[in-house]
Order: sequence, then structure tokens, then C-alpha cells
Amino acid sequence: MYKFGFVGMGNMANAIAQGFVESGFIPGKEICAYDLNKAQLDKMSSFGIVALNDAHEVVKESDFVFLCVKPQVIESVVADIKEDLKGKAVVSIVLGYDFDKYNTLLDASTRHLTVMPNTPMAVREGMCLLEQTHSLTDEEFSTIKDAFSSVGEIEVVPNHLMAVGGALSGCAPAYIYMVIEALADGAVMQGMPRKMAYKLASQTVLGSGKMQLKTDLHPGILKDNVTSPGGSTIRGVKALENAGMRSAFINAIEKSMNK
Repeated sequence: MYKFGFVGMGNMANAIAQGFVESGFIPGKEICAYDLNKAQLDKMSSFGIVALNDAHEVVKESDFVFLCVKPQVIESVVADIKEDLKGKAVVSIVLGYDFDKYNTLLDASTRHLTVMPNTPMAVREGMCLLEQTHSLTDEEFSTIKDAFSSVGEIEVVPNHLMAVGGALSGCAPAYIYMVIEALADGAVMQGMPRKMAYKLASQTVLGSGKMQLKTDLHPGILKDNVTSPGGSTIRGVKALENAGMRSAFINAIEKSMNK
């Protein structure tokens, strides 16, 4: 059994670790973590994850080291533990740090892979992108693919598409939560209780996504199948088009990729 260690335990790392444990892929006792914010570690105590005193201890105790800190501190964190990471396997979720960048930061003996996960991994409905170019061994790469497959879907992505892929699957959950909230607000405005409105909106989003994945039909075809001539749905579609819904989402992905 491999041991996983997390350097940084923010919301995304919490979601990943929680998903790994609840899926049964790895027992909580085989995961250790360190974060400057003790409250983040306390969140994971119920899953049996072991809190350690510093990043050096995490690296020492782990076969796979997950780097999950903010982009603005990753270089100082890596510099501090660079010697400890020699000969280790590293998995990074740090935005903007790809294979080439880590080659300049890590010792040549450190094997590494960049992934782009999303928070729905906490409920085993995640979408994780794995950078095509990496230096893990075949066995290590297979282990990481199995780990992330236990909490959702994975896609091995060419390096040049990691940024847009991360903007889509990594940022878009926030946009979908806004869609759920807005749809529910519309129902509440018409008299529906809030809790009921959230349930209807969330299940509708979940079901619609699953239907597209299962049928592999173009989303436009699925939309057309719901929109009867002169019916209520097409009137709603017109309202969304008038409000610039498509442009808003396209612009959101573009802005997510650019500072």
C-alpha cells in the first residue's frame, strides 16, 4: 500500500483526500498532511488523516507527495523541501506550474506529474486532467490514474491544453453553482420553497450532464428535444439568448485563463 502526503490542505486538497478515502481507494491512516492553517487539518480528522508538524515530515512519510499550496508560495515551498524530494514522486495541483516549470525547480531525481482536479471529487463526481508529459514511472502513473478514477473521471491532456482544460473543469463548478442558485431564485420568486428549489435545480443539472455523457449527443440536439414549437422552454431559451448567456460563459472561460 502506497502512502500519500499532502503539503497544503486547502479546499481542493480536502476534496481530493476526502474522495480518496470515501471511495475506499486508500485508508485515511495512509494519508498524512501539513498546512499552516490547523483548522484545515482538523476538517480531515474524521477521515483518519494524520496531521504532521511540517512539510519535511510529510515528504519523509510519503511515497507520493501532493503539492497543494497557492501558486504565489509554491517556489519557496519547493525550495525548502527540495532535498527531501530527491527520488520521490510528486503530484502537483498548483495552477500554472507544468512539467517544464517543475523541471527547473526540482532535482533531476524527483519524478513529477501536474494534475488539474476539481472540488466535486469530494462526492466522487470529479473531473481530473493529467498532464500528458510527466516523469513518473509507469507503475506510479497507473497508481495516480487509479486514484483519481476512484473519485470521478480522468483525462490525459496534452500540455498545451492544460490551461484551458483547467479553466473549464476547475473553475466551472463555481459557474454551475451560480446557475443552480439563479434557477432556484427564479422558482422561489414564483413561490417555491428555497430547499425544494435547490433540490430541483441541482438534480436537473446533474441529470442533464449525465444524459449528455451517456448519449454522447450534441448538447444542441438534447436542447432541441426539450423545446417544443411555441412551448414554454423555447420562450425561456429566447430569454437566455437575449441576456447573452452564451457569451457570458465563453467570456468566463477566457477570463479564467487570463489575469
